Amino acid sequence: MEPPKRAEYVLDVFADPTFVKDIVKAILHTLFFHRYFTPIAPLTRDLLDLTLPLIDDVDLETLIDQRATVLVRALDSASEFGRQSGRAQLVVQFFEKRRKRGGYFSFGKGEEEVCWEMWVLDVTVARPRTEMDRVKVRRAMEKSLHKTALKIVNIVNKEKEHIPPITTTDSNPFPYQIVVNPKTEGWGQRMGIFSN
Repeated sequence: MEPPKRAEYVLDVFADPTFVKDIVKAILHTLFFHRYFTPIAPLTRDLLDLTLPLIDDVDLETLIDQRATVLVRALDSASEFGRQSGRAQLVVQFFEKRRKRGGYFSFGKGEEEVCWEMWVLDVTVARPRTEMDRVKVRRAMEKSLHKTALKIVNIVNKEKEHIPPITTTDSNPFPYQIVVNPKTEGWGQRMGIFSN
């Protein structure tokens, strides 16, 4: 039997430099609120006239904050080259631990992590120059955040057939990772040689 294919979703978000970190963190918390299969105490936070979920987990909050900071740095370095708007990408992957199948070239057995869901967050940052631009950008940020939060809720409520069964008693049955600008993170980034 062939395993189900990985589900992939793309989220587009728009922000100005002063809100980009908060917006990215809010979106990640919204996503993890629906994909973090551990008991959590639901909390909320208000951002741009929206009330969004917040997960009270120190490790997850630390990871989200670190990745949002790396994303902001990447966007800041793009602006140093005189670009009016910057783009960056953040990818969240959820994995299932599966027992390795013994094959011809397989030495020993163990577990492997197979990605069952991936969320790609495309972030666009605008740098308004005038007060009128700031007003327009704020409206666009509010609309973008609202649309993205609703898209997450709609997807997680409709598309459930690809979620693997929980077969472990671990506190979090599905490991995850958050990667910033995955196309620029090569083997050096993964080994920590060029870490941000």
